[in-house]
Amino acid sequence: MALHFTRAEYEARIVAARKAMESAGLDGLLMFQQESMYYLTGFDTFGFCFFQCLYLGADGKLALLTRAPDLRQAQHTSIIADIRIWTDTDGAQPAHQLKDMLVSLGAKGKRLGIETNSYGLTHFNGKAVDEALSGFCQLIEATRLVDKLRLVKSAAELKYVRKAGALGDAALKAGIRKTKAGANEGDILAAQQAAVFAGGGDYPGNEFIIGSGGDAMLVRYKAGRRKLSRQDQLTLEFAGVYRHYHAALMRTVIIGKPKKQHIRMDEAAREALAACEEAMRPGHVAGDVFAAHARVMDQHGMRAYRLNACGYSLGAKFTPSWMDYPMFYSGNPEPLMPNQVFFAHMILMDAESHTAFCLGRTYIITQGAPEPLSTYPLKMIVR
Repeated sequence: MALHFTRAEYEARIVAARKAMESAGLDGLLMFQQESMYYLTGFDTFGFCFFQCLYLGADGKLALLTRAPDLRQAQHTSIIADIRIWTDTDGAQPAHQLKDMLVSLGAKGKRLGIETNSYGLTHFNGKAVDEALSGFCQLIEATRLVDKLRLVKSAAELKYVRKAGALGDAALKAGIRKTKAGANEGDILAAQQAAVFAGGGDYPGNEFIIGSGGDAMLVRYKAGRRKLSRQDQLTLEFAGVYRHYHAALMRTVIIGKPKKQHIRMDEAAREALAACEEAMRPGHVAGDVFAAHARVMDQHGMRAYRLNACGYSLGAKFTPSWMDYPMFYSGNPEPLMPNQVFFAHMILMDAESHTAFCLGRTYIITQGAPEPLSTYPLKMIVR
């Protein structure tokens, strides 16, 4: 079997989930988030793009409903013994087969938590589940139940997180080596991705982001490549990934001579990141980190160029995004605790002068100063 943690660790996570269910007054939990399934059982697949549900009962029973192509996947990558298959037919009704499974598990009339805020549960399928289970059981919103358990990492998880950090640095160095006037963005991207795979890493939860010239102001991936000019800017946002655990990095690389605005933005970004590091400590909340970021950026006259969030949690994530819960934004009350992992990004975009500058790296929250997972210097990178 391809398990990445000991059975004892999975069992401890399931016990914690059952305790959280008990506190919420739940008799069972219907999981549609792939991250929850991976965390509790090791189940590793992209098959959640189809109808798929993992049930955990208050009594510890686990049962998975999935498609036939994921039967062997679940047997090989997870601790799940009870695997049910819904049938691919014209007019298939997997939600009704989910009800059948729940009948066999004694869930009739029970209070069942359900993960509705999930890429694995489309609106179409969500309506089908509501219809199939209407009058059968009581469904209670429980999207954050396992999310909150995943937020604090175990020692075994942190080992993978630090490995992801090392792979992220390898990808950064590989990309920088390829960056020069006349270089093709595709070669830079290929070097970064190759460094992760060569180091034993995995595909990321979303595409690596690369953009030069005016595209350096974009913070999403898009199709199309260009060659770098003699005077240019290149924004890279990417992650080292190991066993699905992410350690993200973000840098804007200057080709040629930096503009005065680049220099001003670099100063603001480094000072803001340092302020965020001071706020990333136990006793603070996620909103405090954003407040530190905003205060420094605004003092540098960058209010018009910054975003309304400056980072988010990271962990074992699946497509379409490596972003995890919670996020650094104004007023977020989520408490910061040791062994949480966060990506802090200082993003500045001046559309009038077509100037971009970004600086970001991933940290582990400790009892004191946060531990950066990248050892690469924070000074401006000029090629």
